[in-house]
Amino acid sequence: MGMTIAETVDLSEILKIAEQAECLEEENPIKKEVNGKQKVHVAVDSVKPGDIHTVTLDRMMSNDGTTHLTVDMYNNKLKNPRIADPKKLVFIVDHNVPSDSPKTAASQKKMRDFAKENGIDFWEGKGVCHQVMMENYVRPGELIFGADSHTCSYGALGAFGTGVGCTDFLYGMVTGQSWVLVPESVKFNLIGELPEGVYARDLILTIIGQVGANGCNYQVMEFTGEGAKTLSISDRIALCNMAVEAGAKTGIFEADEKAMEYLKEHGREPKAVFHSDPDAHYIREYTIDLSKVEPVVAKPDFVDNLSPAKEVRGIKIDEAFLGSCNNGRIEDLRVGAEVIKGKKVADKVRFLVVPASQTIYRQALEEGLLDIFMEAGAIVMNPNCSVCWGSCQGVIGENEVLISTGTRNFKGRAGHPSSKVYLGSAATVTASAIKGEIALASDL
Repeated sequence: MGMTIAETVDLSEILKIAEQAECLEEENPIKKEVNGKQKVHVAVDSVKPGDIHTVTLDRMMSNDGTTHLTVDMYNNKLKNPRIADPKKLVFIVDHNVPSDSPKTAASQKKMRDFAKENGIDFWEGKGVCHQVMMENYVRPGELIFGADSHTCSYGALGAFGTGVGCTDFLYGMVTGQSWVLVPESVKFNLIGELPEGVYARDLILTIIGQVGANGCNYQVMEFTGEGAKTLSISDRIALCNMAVEAGAKTGIFEADEKAMEYLKEHGREPKAVFHSDPDAHYIREYTIDLSKVEPVVAKPDFVDNLSPAKEVRGIKIDEAFLGSCNNGRIEDLRVGAEVIKGKKVADKVRFLVVPASQTIYRQALEEGLLDIFMEAGAIVMNPNCSVCWGSCQGVIGENEVLISTGTRNFKGRAGHPSSKVYLGSAATVTASAIKGEIALASDL
């Protein structure tokens, strides 16, 4: 039986360990002395769901949400602290930028100092961590751990990215390796093309509404088919980014010519390009006709609490947010600017526009998009997680209603526990900001 893309990535990193141990010619496990200790290495020629293997990590990313905890464990809990390969580490300050309190400032300083002391790539004020990673690091075929659940975004380029906690991150940082339970894969065969005015954001919310918020627990959502080829890299990021909202370990696309073009534009080469075998086994398969997708909204307080956007028209809002690692790219800003050009944000509504990276910010500035937003009365902000994180910029108050292109809408996500968060596309969010209530762009 053949393997899926995800299984092939896992296998490549297992074999890397065997290569490092100089035991590829051995069929059986062997013991090799490393730093005075005996370690077991196994060379395998295939993997299957349910297998547990040790893998070598290609890259690791951590942001200011948790890095200070990892640093504390490194400094206080390890007898012989060391970093396996600082060149594989990336630290990014993006959640609270600029810092919102002395406590936040202290945790970010701890992160900043540790990165400088250990020669770790460090980014601050440059954008949301996943966008920074996509623009500067991610390559097809890589296995990447990130101390953030939306690390699954990297599957847009054919990499296996997944989120881990601080303890797992620390282990990977110290050893360069980790263990993985090979996940099952779920196939989403995409056919057709998205209609005009319907976006990848609508598509992934529709899929999550269909499978449920726990529908793909510890599974890989593999997006394939002729319809997948019609989607841009930005679209693919939007789909993979929210795979975790269906419980998935990651989302992934095959790295095709569009991925290669993106890499070339950003000065990188693929590590490897993997394909699912024709006889690969999937635990489930879905066929999604893109032409039948319509604008949708996820209602409070769950991402799978889905409704056609036209059925929730008229719900009054206090704030709208266009940004995040899901919908803060230049394509999303262009959509929003087209909707709002020549119009005004509704009275008593706050409309936050937050580019996902400094690169995107500059491009939006050059294209005149930011001027369009500001002339309409929007608040244009520096690249960061903003209200999607719900800890600093744009936090909503008691009983307030937010419509957002952020990643989550559970209770208290964006502020006060009594507040409500709706999720929609860039077009729906912008139209709602203009109307002062949930609306479609076609309503304007």
